[in-house]
Order: sequence, then structure tokens, then C-alpha cells
Amino acid sequence: MTVKSITIGEPFFNIEYLSAEENFCLEERAILLNLGKKNIKIKHQKLKPLESVIVQNTEILGIETAIIIKNFDQYNEADVFKRITNMWPTAYEVRGEERLKGVSHFMSPKIWEGRFGFTLYLSQSVPLNVGLHKEHPFCPEPGFREVHTQIMGIGKMQQCQKKDISTLYLEEIMAPGSTHKPMYDKQGNYPWHQYETITPSIFMAVEILPEPNE
Repeated sequence: MTVKSITIGEPFFNIEYLSAEENFCLEERAILLNLGKKNIKIKHQKLKPLESVIVQNTEILGIETAIIIKNFDQYNEADVFKRITNMWPTAYEVRGEERLKGVSHFMSPKIWEGRFGFTLYLSQSVPLNVGLHKEHPFCPEPGFREVHTQIMGIGKMQQCQKKDISTLYLEEIMAPGSTHKPMYDKQGNYPWHQYETITPSIFMAVEILPEPNE
């Protein structure tokens, strides 16, 4: 049984990485993201792999691997966003991708735990305009997978047929506690996609490296 602190959200969010927890009792309100390959049980409900919900005052059963995010609804959003812009660099400063230049998009340090990489992003402007993309130049190795979990604010994940927003074919609204459906295929290929803000937002990106047999 393991519970490790993921410090990228400090001093705002208490994030914990859980593994091999058969019976985990949670009293305070938190976002729970299932990163295992098996369902997690919450009362009579099942939380499937790469799905997330908000939980509190309950016993969580059968955790193979999971993330818990606490204190996500304890702050004034405007105050948190202002403080983060003075703490974190922009995504363009870190990643240098042309599509991120001039975009009010800030990122925390990245922490790896096994195959999982965790980064928080503050998307400050509405619209965000990070640009449709299929490739991820920052990926440490080919075939990685990625999902995003909403922590504060409201956003949407958009998928398009071409590099043109008018070809949009799927859009998922993301409120605090939600994770969009995986959009990659078995080979780790992505459609044209982008995260877009409805309000200023904070989300967590989870990068998943392929296993040796994948």
C-alpha cells in the first residue's frame, strides 16, 4: 500500500498518488481519478479506468492506481489564478511550441511517478487559443497517452477532422472533477484536438508512458 504526495499543486491543492489500496476511507471532498486497469468501487458504483468523480465521506475499494486532488473548491478562483501567474512560467517559456506563443497558459513543474507524469495548467484567457494539434513534441517517448482532469473553472476538449475548428466532430464539457474520454488509438495516434476555456480554468494533464508490451 502506498500513498505519496504529488507536490505540483502546492500551496493550493493537496494531491496524492495511491497504489495498491484495497480499502481507502475518504472523509473530505476530493477529485478521484482512476489510473489503474481495473474498476474502482464506490458503494454500488464502478469508476472505470481513466474516469474521475468527486467523492467524500465514503470508502473506496480496489484501488490499483489512482490520484486524489483535495482542496480544489476551497478558494476564490480569481485570487488563486493571480497568485499562480506570479509563480508558474508560461507553457511557451517551458515548451517553446509556436502555437503557445503569446497564450495566457501557465504550467506547474512536472512530476513523474512510475509511468505517469503529472502537470497542472492554468488557462487564463477566454478563449484560450492554444491551437489544434495532433503531435506532442514534449513527449519523452513515442506512443504516450494523455488525459486531462478539470480542477477549477469550466473548459472543453474538442476533436476535429482537420486542422480547422469548423470540422469539429466531438466536444466534451469539463467541469471540476471530470476527465475527458481518451482520444488516442491503440498506437497512440491522436486526432486534431485542443483544450478550450469556457471560463479561466485549472486542469491536470496526466501523461502515460506505454508499457513494454504495448
